[in-house]
Amino acid sequence: MLNPQSKQSLKVLSFVGLFVFCFLSCSKDDAPDSTDTGVDPDPSGEQTVFEENFILGKGSKLINYVLSEAEYNKFIAGNGDFAMVSKKVYEHLNDNFDFIFILSVETEQPNDLYYGVTQKVKNDVEGVGSSIYDNTAAYGSQGTLKSIIHMPRTEYIKNGPFLHEIVHYWGNYDFIPTTVGGHWGYSSVGGQLGGFDELIDLGGNNYQGKLDGENRFGTFANGGNALPYGNLELYLMGLIKESEIESVQVAENPQAVAGGGRFTADKITTFTAADLITKNGARVPSEESSQKSFKGITVVISTSKLSDERITSINMDLDNFAKKGTPDWGNFYFNFWQATGEKATLDIDISQANIK
Repeated sequence: MLNPQSKQSLKVLSFVGLFVFCFLSCSKDDAPDSTDTGVDPDPSGEQTVFEENFILGKGSKLINYVLSEAEYNKFIAGNGDFAMVSKKVYEHLNDNFDFIFILSVETEQPNDLYYGVTQKVKNDVEGVGSSIYDNTAAYGSQGTLKSIIHMPRTEYIKNGPFLHEIVHYWGNYDFIPTTVGGHWGYSSVGGQLGGFDELIDLGGNNYQGKLDGENRFGTFANGGNALPYGNLELYLMGLIKESEIESVQVAENPQAVAGGGRFTADKITTFTAADLITKNGARVPSEESSQKSFKGITVVISTSKLSDERITSINMDLDNFAKKGTPDWGNFYFNFWQATGEKATLDIDISQANIK
């Protein structure tokens, strides 16, 4: 993973094309008469205006943060001020979000920009390969915030890399060896952060990696939201037990070879569940007491106010991504609940209780 300006950057290729190895209104009318949130709803009751440029959109699923062109363009250049956004969130909303999702409104993927990037701000889980630390204060949080994610297009809620960026909170922080920093690389994890799910020894230190039966896999991603989380990812997220960890094959000194999923390696090392626990320690908290319900807030940045039509469209994708059930977009893309094997949920609604 690239790490410019303390961000964990990643370029995620889309599944099609380049990927071969991709609330009701929260106005004061809804609150008890004795409650004054200090914000002004518009006459239609369909939005809540915290500030002229910081508005809770109709449906109460996203905040529209209108920026100057200069500030907006910093995000498109990969230099966006994440702390500026998060601190603005905490001026008006309570500190009860695990994730802050920042979405730009580009109609096409900007040249030379990541498809998604994650800034992890703390780690409070032992046994996942990362040290324990807390940088939440720098982002205005008093300890709840896990990470901030930016994606340049709202379409990536559905297509990905939304699932990929979320799981970056837990991996890969040297949990297994990798030559592709922050990702699974040439290994059999076969998940959102890359890897194959089947390996064929072709002889002479030549290997064929396969994914879903096809001669292909990604070393840092695997088709956006088109596949669920892998076994090891589910473990790191605290969703399965140690006893459910599958052994992982890792290639030593791998080199890609022309042709889908082909590579050479000095050798293939297999890490059993016991090996991985010995190397990294037991996960604390374990699956029995780990967090399984998560909350995120979506901030859509733009240089002018979003239209009602655009807000409705984004709301639909957010609803589907967070739905505890099959999303309306069909079977090709997984939502969070599906990708976790129906073991975890994500709440994206911004309720009155969230407002200061």
